[in-house]
Amino acid sequence: MLWERVRRFMERYDLLVLPTVAVQPFPVEQRYPTELNGRRLENYTQWFFLTYAISVTGLPVISVPAGFTRDSLPVGIQIVGRRRQETAVLKAAAAFEAAARGRTGSPVAAGLPSA
Repeated sequence: MLWERVRRFMERYDLLVLPTVAVQPFPVEQRYPTELNGRRLENYTQWFFLTYAISVTGLPVISVPAGFTRDSLPVGIQIVGRRRQETAVLKAAAAFEAAARGRTGSPVAAGLPSA
């Protein structure tokens, strides 16, 4: 069912762009998130379903840094391409990074140490 829905979508669009995960970064001491938007997660895997679901389609995908939360924690997006269109995915990722450069915020600007 998922494959069919994605296949139909990709017939119409060249790329699918979506969050890498549905939760903000969580403390390293926390094994995994236990709720999402106030709803309790029933198992460990639910917090990364967006990533898992796209991975099982077998389509080319890349995760790209997309900025920072208000608390200066990093967030990302996934760019998914059509079957055998890895080049389109890489070009889209490069274009996004070039367009977002300097606009997505920086942990350095928030007072965090630079790498």
